[in-house]
Amino acid sequence: MNTTANYHPPPSSQPPFSDSDLDSDSDSENFQVGSDLSNSIFKTYLEFSSSSSSSSSITAVDLSKIQSFLTSSSSGALSCLICLERIRPSDPTWSCSSLCFALFHLLCIQSWARQSSDLSAARAAARLPITAETAAKQATWNCPKCRSSYSKSEIPRCYLCFCGKLRDPPSDNPWILPHSCGEICNRPLPNNCGHFCLLLCHPGPCPSCPKSVKARCFCGSVEDFRRCGFKNFSCNKLCKKRLDCNKHNCSEICHPGTCPPCRARETYRCRCGKKEEEKDCCDRDYRCENECKKLLNCGKHVCERGCHGGDCGECPLQGNRTCPCGKRIYEGLPCDGVAPVCGATCNKLLNCGFHRCPERCHKGSCVETCRTMVKKACRCGGLKKEVPCYQDLSCERKCLRMRDCGRHACKRRCCDGDCPPCSEVCDKRLRCKNHKCPAPCHRGACAPCPNMVTISCACGETHFEVPCGTEMDHKPPKCRKLCKIAPLCRHASTSKPHRCHYGACPPCRAPCEEEYPCGHKCNLRCHGPRPPPNPEFTLKPKKKKSNHQTECTPGTPCPPCPELVWRPCVGEHFGAERMMVCSNTTRFSCDNLCGNLLPCGNHYCTKTCHPLETQPSSSGHQKRSESCEVCNLPCQKVRMPKCSHPCSLPCHPGECLPCKVLVKRSCHCGAMVHAFECIHYNNLSEKDQVAARSCGGPCHRKLPNCTHLCPEICHVDKCPAPDKCSKKVTVRCKCQTLKKEWICQDVQAAYRDTGNDPKDIPKNQFGLGLLPCNSDCKSKVQEVESALQLRKPKVLEKKEPENEKHGPKRRKRRDRIQEGKQVSRFQEFVASVKRLLLFIIIGAALIAVTYYSYKGLLQLSDWMNEVELQRARRRRSRF
Repeated sequence: MNTTANYHPPPSSQPPFSDSDLDSDSDSENFQVGSDLSNSIFKTYLEFSSSSSSSSSITAVDLSKIQSFLTSSSSGALSCLICLERIRPSDPTWSCSSLCFALFHLLCIQSWARQSSDLSAARAAARLPITAETAAKQATWNCPKCRSSYSKSEIPRCYLCFCGKLRDPPSDNPWILPHSCGEICNRPLPNNCGHFCLLLCHPGPCPSCPKSVKARCFCGSVEDFRRCGFKNFSCNKLCKKRLDCNKHNCSEICHPGTCPPCRARETYRCRCGKKEEEKDCCDRDYRCENECKKLLNCGKHVCERGCHGGDCGECPLQGNRTCPCGKRIYEGLPCDGVAPVCGATCNKLLNCGFHRCPERCHKGSCVETCRTMVKKACRCGGLKKEVPCYQDLSCERKCLRMRDCGRHACKRRCCDGDCPPCSEVCDKRLRCKNHKCPAPCHRGACAPCPNMVTISCACGETHFEVPCGTEMDHKPPKCRKLCKIAPLCRHASTSKPHRCHYGACPPCRAPCEEEYPCGHKCNLRCHGPRPPPNPEFTLKPKKKKSNHQTECTPGTPCPPCPELVWRPCVGEHFGAERMMVCSNTTRFSCDNLCGNLLPCGNHYCTKTCHPLETQPSSSGHQKRSESCEVCNLPCQKVRMPKCSHPCSLPCHPGECLPCKVLVKRSCHCGAMVHAFECIHYNNLSEKDQVAARSCGGPCHRKLPNCTHLCPEICHVDKCPAPDKCSKKVTVRCKCQTLKKEWICQDVQAAYRDTGNDPKDIPKNQFGLGLLPCNSDCKSKVQEVESALQLRKPKVLEKKEPENEKHGPKRRKRRDRIQEGKQVSRFQEFVASVKRLLLFIIIGAALIAVTYYSYKGLLQLSDWMNEVELQRARRRRSRF
């Protein structure tokens, strides 16, 4: 085996591994090299064994046994089945050469062989009629594992190598397999082919002969060069050998051994020729179920044999005949005659073998049971009694002798002293502490546990066997296969593969680099989900149900983003940014005035910096926050078209509503008043407004120079040509006796001629005094005065009419109210003027109060802003 110690696989054949796979000691490396080299050595043997026939004595199981021995020897995993201790390279050993090739400590197997042979000799001396010396010479002992029998002379007395050539092989040479001489094995190969093993001294059976020889296939039709150990082969063609029937050929594929029976179907006759059936060629010679019934040579009897071939033979009743007991002979008796009885005692030996039949000569068989009374003793000799010969005698006494196991009494009824072996199961706990002895109860130490425990890697590709009970001292082998568990993290495509293992896969060491919602990437080591781990390495199955984790371990979420970013204040003021951690969502105020445009769109918020009413968050959603102040000022916008009426709504965005106030406008002449909607009237042009205000009737305005009204249609501005009034005016003298009708413009001219302005003339005196008085005027004046005196009423003599005395009270009350209500026009004019002045004063007071209150609010707001600015300056100065 020194040729395998320095073998290393080429670098190109090794797959890349992760860093966790490099943590292995030199022992595991040597084990890996040994296992890989053993695979390469036995690869061709395994291929040939799989393709060879089952008749070969060295099969794939034997080759795997050899490979397992080599692997266990090179890894130091060998253990003694007797003491269950590890076999060190320096310990003297002995290996079974029959079947199992197990390795034992030399001292352990010597002690085992002596105890087994002594126990076998004592048991043989107790049971067989031989002396103790003869039993000691013929004693045998068995291999503790395969129970192969060895004679007492084959008890090992010295420490030999595996091939048996070198005594006390060296154990300090690191280039030689432990317990090996390092030379060529040179043991005869199996099947007695005449060749010898060419491997170095090795444990286990020798492999099949590797030499090439010329051999034929099983049917002999193909000749080829094959390995000597696998020279028996099949050509995979039809056998075509002549079958036993010498009529058909074998139709099977080339096979070892004799050809199977011919199965060709044909019609054949039975031996007697009475029946024909379709049978296989191999079953062509058959017998039917009918009797022969052919007439024999005597002509009196028929053949009573079944279906047969050939002659039926002579009649069995012909020739000399005897009586039933055979003492008297009758000659010349015909075959159809009956031989008479002789009358003597039968005297035939009964079935018991000691007594004879006491009956007279008789036909038929003698009695089956011998009823002769004899004196018998039971098997144990404790009871003697006369009983019929056919009856056995036994007592009810139980045997109290100990059986050969030395643990249990015989307890068999009427035992003859040769107690049978103990039928109880030993059921002692073996040294492996895992199993109980299944053998019948026995003396001495129990045989070692024959079970072998396979210790394998997680995938099962690399494994070795150790004796049961020593598995706890061994670790699982290091497997060079890649782990088949696929990573579940985001680096599965780029992660390095690692070797087969128990338990959880090593954690991914790549940086996470998962992108945050903010756009930054996580710089920590990968913390994504991990695949379900392999079960932990264990050898003893747990009594409870396995809690092996079959689900993957979910990954931990990325921590909050630690990057530093500039973050604006809650009011998003320019120049108020602060450096903050990206994941810190704490919002701060810069203590400045908000300054955001209010919903009215006309004024600005005067609060301290506060969150906006709708502000987008980092997740893309908008969060409701503190709203700006509500504008409670009245609307101060100038309506378009311009209007003197203020907007009735509070301060609002956009255009004001159309003014629906009714505007009263008198016509040009003042005869009537029109009511218009403000928006409608203001949207008219000046020309349309003039046309709309016209009442369409006469002017109704008094001319400035006379008492007449303007004759034109209602119009704008002054009446045209007031000096050319064409109305007729009654002109009188001063005493109003004379009167004439003049045209109004002549009257105005007359007043101007006299140096008077027509505008200054009262209406009741207009045209009075323009005519000169004459002589008739004085007499006329006197008549008028006397008439006036007569017309004056007499107050004292005034009496109420009679009808008033007797009128209803309601009418009187109504008349009194009407008399009280009769007010002069001048009094009505004064009252209307007073009302107008009162309204004007109240309106002016309201306007003044509104104006000064608004101005005061603006001043108060400016003062509060200054106070806030001073506070902010103080705070900044503190910091």
